[in-house]
Amino acid sequence: MNSLIPNKLPGAPALLAIAAGALNVLAFAPFGLWPLQILALAWLFHGIVATPQAGARRHFVRAWLYGFGWSAASVHWLYISMHDYGGMPGWMAALAVALLALYVGLYAGAAAALAVWLRGRWSSSPRILGLLILPALWALSEWLRGWIFTGFPWLVSGYAHTTGPLAGFAPLAGVYGVGWVAALIAGALALLYQALRRRGNVAGAMRLGLPLATVLVMLAAGLLLRTVAWTAPAGAPISVRLLQGNVPQEMKFSNEALVSTLSMYEQMISAAPADLIATPETAIPLLPQQLPPDYLERLARFVQHSGSHLMLGIPLSDSPQQYANGVLGFSPDTTSGGMPYRYDKHHLVPFGEFIPPGFRWFVDMMSIPLGDMTRGGPTQAPLAVKDQWVLPNICYEDLFGEEIAGQLRSAYREGRPQASILLNLSNIAWFGDSIALPQHLQISQMRTLETGRPMLRATNTGATAVILPGNGTPQELTPFTRGVLSASVPGYSGQTPYILLGNALVVGLSLLMLLVAWGRNKAARLRH
Repeated sequence: MNSLIPNKLPGAPALLAIAAGALNVLAFAPFGLWPLQILALAWLFHGIVATPQAGARRHFVRAWLYGFGWSAASVHWLYISMHDYGGMPGWMAALAVALLALYVGLYAGAAAALAVWLRGRWSSSPRILGLLILPALWALSEWLRGWIFTGFPWLVSGYAHTTGPLAGFAPLAGVYGVGWVAALIAGALALLYQALRRRGNVAGAMRLGLPLATVLVMLAAGLLLRTVAWTAPAGAPISVRLLQGNVPQEMKFSNEALVSTLSMYEQMISAAPADLIATPETAIPLLPQQLPPDYLERLARFVQHSGSHLMLGIPLSDSPQQYANGVLGFSPDTTSGGMPYRYDKHHLVPFGEFIPPGFRWFVDMMSIPLGDMTRGGPTQAPLAVKDQWVLPNICYEDLFGEEIAGQLRSAYREGRPQASILLNLSNIAWFGDSIALPQHLQISQMRTLETGRPMLRATNTGATAVILPGNGTPQELTPFTRGVLSASVPGYSGQTPYILLGNALVVGLSLLMLLVAWGRNKAARLRH
């Protein structure tokens, strides 16, 4: 480590960087103190703006530790899945969480180091550094984090702002665009603080104008954008029943619990009709060919006789050694012997649903039924439910808003039926009674903001919820209870800018900001 730190970062500043990063967890659900995300980032940016001469390597370490603290505090619950349910030794599970947090922190470190290097190479002013270079590189680093090695964008900065004034930017540029706006405000606040420290002289006072205007304009723009209705209700609302089985994770795959689980879900499904009934992810923990011969037939008969539609979370297999985390959809018009609707999970979880090369030993240490699964196609059709089209996604998939928007965009451009309602089937009982549940709910809220579509969530232990566009408060079942959430849900049609452009807008804008920063330097050189 010391070889990476030419001027060794003293202990107190290092701990302060970790603590400042960890403070970010309070900005997200369930705490919801969203201004903390901006203030903590402003602290990080101020250190860069005020002391760029400290060097790129030193700022890399400072931001790396900041990112480490942020990630470790945010996803500490991964320890529960590896130790409590996976049987991994406590020290090794803690080390695995720490190593993941160190990896995620690299993106913040890289953004800070590159900003300092570009500032020196381009001879950029503090204002160019704080308002152009840092926000652009921060947004690009979060975007890269969302797809390198299949991506891990859990709690990138934009998710803190699902209920604040910056939520208005989500339909325009998605979660990374919201993160860019937050970084721009953070940069402006860093410059404001720097100017206030010099308020005793005229030049210092004059520096207040632009950063102050930036903060006020972006907050006002976000509030104004929240009043824009990018999509509108279409067709008749449908009645939905979202099932929450609350099967303890330690019992889910045990032989003793299988019979009771199958019976419970059959009873919950057939207890009452609804236009759409949805179970959690892998609510049925057996392949169809392993079920009692008439189990799925009984469910299909109920659907036909009641006029309901059923989305059933179940593992699927087309051939030996080929398994998919899937959804089967049963409709009243499915004839006897006809093929049900099928959705296969596309974005698989590393270590959970596919094993990265060289890590078989790590997976073998956990007593969890894991393995390599097959991927579904990137574009899959929605299920018709009366006047609406319902598009499922499974658990971790709703973390990737660009993929959901991409499905909607493809359907729109190709003239195919476009989903009017989104449905997430999840089982995050792996993480116990932790903040992972409200965090995942907040991620689904961002998908509703981005697409202007309702998001239904059917989960094993929580958060089972209905999220409607324009309504900041989801309708939610109490976590860790067995129950059914019933609601009437309208479908929505129309295109948000994010559906049409995806992440291209925020990536293009960030690159443009860097180009402007470079151009200002080139113009200054030509004048001299």
